[in-house]
Amino acid sequence: MINKIEMLRIALFTGLLLLTGITSASQELRPLWAEDKMPYSKANDLIEEEKESWGTRCVFNVVIPQLYIYPAQGKNSGKAVIIIPGGGYEVEAIYHEGHDVARELAKDGITAAVLKYRLPLAESSDTPEKLPITDVQRALELMRQWAGLYGFETDNIGVMGFSAGGHLAAFACSKVLQRPNFSLIIYGCPRLSDENVDWLENKLFHRTMTEQEYDEFNILEQVNSSTPPSFLVHALDDKVCHYEETSEYAAALRRHNVAFELHTFPDGGHGFGLGDESNGTDQWIGLAIRWIKRL
Repeated sequence: MINKIEMLRIALFTGLLLLTGITSASQELRPLWAEDKMPYSKANDLIEEEKESWGTRCVFNVVIPQLYIYPAQGKNSGKAVIIIPGGGYEVEAIYHEGHDVARELAKDGITAAVLKYRLPLAESSDTPEKLPITDVQRALELMRQWAGLYGFETDNIGVMGFSAGGHLAAFACSKVLQRPNFSLIIYGCPRLSDENVDWLENKLFHRTMTEQEYDEFNILEQVNSSTPPSFLVHALDDKVCHYEETSEYAAALRRHNVAFELHTFPDGGHGFGLGDESNGTDQWIGLAIRWIKRL
């Protein structure tokens, strides 16, 4: 349940957005849950804040999820994308992997919604691993309800995730409830390698995963003929999420005859957001927009 202190957080953060110029007439801020119906959360004293991390502005201590909606401009494509920023399940790179990307999609006729999802913090939940995926599924549910309002089709709503957000996007594609219609996974990490198991147990679960959870989060093994089509991007020199994270996901999609488009760049590292002209990674967003419109 959201208490009065938490509601004050929303008001203060919205005021900060107005002062910093992040909001505009073309963007709408919507809560994800009603005041008394936010599942898996518990009372806490965490204060949301923004500061630099990994060389970019990030949001810390997210306990109240929200959607920042950028309606399609110009000719409406009838498509919508929920953008899931990365941050290792510790922070959210909501600007260069969120708002910046949303503006590019919106100006090309694609409704974009940046999801500020609850971080899996032990202080805010007894089941922190449920928070991010529950918020993604709620965002999909709400966007389908609002399709007529924004002029897109209920069966043309995708997810776009970066890094840990890419893990979350791929995980959402393995679900039956509120499954996206397509996905874009940008330098994501869907493998259940020993390294990723350690990461998930430390940052998502805050405990050892059970055998059932291990199976559930074995995303590559969850791929089947019902998995949505995917647009995949990775840099070969990524030292945080190895490019095999993406190539193995592509191979799993191919085995089940699921359509995908894969783009790899020789340079770019990790966390390049919209990319850089100097190494060619800036090409992916244009390719992604054309792919979405072809669906």
